[in-house]
Amino acid sequence: MRDSTKFYIDGVWAEPVESRVLEVVSPVTEAPFGRIALGAPADLDRAVAAARRAFPVYAASTVQDRIALFERLIAEYRNRRDDLCAAIVDELGCPPSLARDLHAMVGLVHLKTAMNVLKDYPFREQRGPTLLRREPIGVCGFITPWNWPVNQIAAKVAPALACGCTIVLKPSELSPFSATIWAEIMHAAGVPAGVFNMVHGLGPDIGRGIAQHPGIDMVSFTGSKGAGVEVMQHAAPTVKRVHQELGGKSANIVLPDADFPVAVAKGVRAAMMNSGQTCNAPTRMLVPRVRLDEAIDIARTTAGAIRVGSPEQAADIGPVVSRRQFDKVQAMIRQGIDEGARLIAGGPGRPEGLGSGFFVRPTVFAATNSMSIAREEIFGPVLCVIAYDTVEQAIDIANDSPFGIAGYVQGRDEAAIAEVVERLRVGQVSINYPTPDPMAPFGGYKESGNGREWGDHAFEAYLELKAVLGGTRAA
Repeated sequence: MRDSTKFYIDGVWAEPVESRVLEVVSPVTEAPFGRIALGAPADLDRAVAAARRAFPVYAASTVQDRIALFERLIAEYRNRRDDLCAAIVDELGCPPSLARDLHAMVGLVHLKTAMNVLKDYPFREQRGPTLLRREPIGVCGFITPWNWPVNQIAAKVAPALACGCTIVLKPSELSPFSATIWAEIMHAAGVPAGVFNMVHGLGPDIGRGIAQHPGIDMVSFTGSKGAGVEVMQHAAPTVKRVHQELGGKSANIVLPDADFPVAVAKGVRAAMMNSGQTCNAPTRMLVPRVRLDEAIDIARTTAGAIRVGSPEQAADIGPVVSRRQFDKVQAMIRQGIDEGARLIAGGPGRPEGLGSGFFVRPTVFAATNSMSIAREEIFGPVLCVIAYDTVEQAIDIANDSPFGIAGYVQGRDEAAIAEVVERLRVGQVSINYPTPDPMAPFGGYKESGNGREWGDHAFEAYLELKAVLGGTRAA
């Protein structure tokens, strides 16, 4: 059994003020595999006070000091990477290869990227007679999700540390143990006391407390739209900065000249990866109506070949994270059938041979964009294939969504691709399944949030801009 019943506050592992414990359930076995302490308002107050005390000294640290800290963090992260992988497998039930090659790997990428950006970042910039100073915003409260637990922590903590901010983290109660290892990495690397603090807890308690707390200067939240709205509402009275990365229902436009066997098959696998629990997953595949049958055949074959199982079974995908998530996905699949969507692959229930665990059948529907399964974020291995008659219509369908985090375009004609890209109302567009770029800003339009993470653009969330008129670089 894993155990994380202390909080990391002011450089030490501190006992909680109240004795409240939550059992963490395995999505594979449906049985508890660990427990965590649940924080109370007094625990959060201690963490915020530590971060406020640490801020003046850490904010005044030099770039070289912070680069040296990142070098130690990277070394410690490498030492603990196997431990992170094991924790992520336990928390998510995902294949070990996914934990190793993506989940744990991307945390290291964020640390390296932030360090490299830090080396040349223009914290001071002379613009005519005015000096622009970019200064750390203060104490940052981070509320992170379970679907990419280390990625989401690293994407916030790394740039905040690089900018000179101090931090209070509330990780998801569904993936707390990888977060605990992250805190151990911070400690082993010598992050100064109070600069990084972590309190486990529930959203209505610690999450809400972070949003409301007058001692926190900004809050960065990743999660659902509904929870994001609550964070903004609770943060409003203190007029703190709110940075959010919320949901998505991303369209994957397969243009008429695309290599369909490759484009459709890769699109299906991309939508199902991480059991579909990815905010920018391409969950709406738009194909020319004249080639709909061809796309459906490819999608059916691809989805049918995806192996679902436990980490020990050499599976392609594991379960969804919790009973609540399993029930939601099952309800959405049934709703799709009830609304008249054509079931192409998968469907309700667990895959054959899996009588327990939160496993979902890789499911493909032929649908219309007005159906609930094409409009709501399901967060499971469910794909909608939607037909279009013209590329103009495909763009309209892609933009006809409350979300706008990502878009995907497959094709050969560069001019046609460029026209689609120009008109998509999304924060990031991927063409022909490219290699991820750690410097590419990540974030969404519309109800997918505000602000950007990754690379140098991530720094902007953690800096205040001060204009010094008549100032020079020495000011």
